[in-house]
Amino acid sequence: MNGPEIHLSLAPELRFFAVPERRRPWTAVATDGVSTLGHVVESLGVPLTEVGRLLVDGEETAVSHVPGAGETVEVHPVVRPQRVPGAPLRFLLDVHLGTLARRLRLLGVDAAYESEDVGDPELAARSAAQRRVLLSRDRGLLRRRELWAGAYVYSDRPDEQLRDVLGRFTPSLAPWTRCTACNGSLEDADKEAVRERLQHGTRRTYDVFARCTVCDRVYWRGAHHARLEAIVARAVGEFGGARAALS
Repeated sequence: MNGPEIHLSLAPELRFFAVPERRRPWTAVATDGVSTLGHVVESLGVPLTEVGRLLVDGEETAVSHVPGAGETVEVHPVVRPQRVPGAPLRFLLDVHLGTLARRLRLLGVDAAYESEDVGDPELAARSAAQRRVLLSRDRGLLRRRELWAGAYVYSDRPDEQLRDVLGRFTPSLAPWTRCTACNGSLEDADKEAVRERLQHGTRRTYDVFARCTVCDRVYWRGAHHARLEAIVARAVGEFGGARAALS
């Protein structure tokens, strides 16, 4: 770009998206005179999913604004907790976030996920068709125009990823009510009804069961329960919304 030059400041939370020379408190950016402010910000590497208020010469401005020579632009991050209007809060996760998907489901959060890579166009189209917030660490995916809503997952550690998503969107939590395998709803299951599907040791040791209404998977409080309970307890203790049930 070699058109009008503007002076732009990225909030500290957004600077890591940009190349090092753009991470200063203020940087000069040459525009082409026709591109929108949203396009300019994305050209610096910042997905618009992470952008909150845009101030031009101190006045709040839309992403559709075409910046003029000499304007000062301040780019702020999204405000947390972030509200997503227009649909029930539901998520769609890309192929690299399987552990996060299972932990969200453990907490009763609607989290769709494909274990195979279906491609960026398909994920963005599903986000739009199903009105789901797409969670990803892929900046290019989050810049796709057909995307309904999205969010960058900042950490590569599942514990931190979960705290990031829960803190950003504050979804209602209902632990032990979703199938961690397929995202379906769980219902109580009579032991006799699932007896033939249980190992002998499980039949002898456990009496309380749940079953997925979609994939028919059976759940009980097995040896893994303490680890899952710790994940639930941390999330509920920090973000609320407990509901007693079965793992």
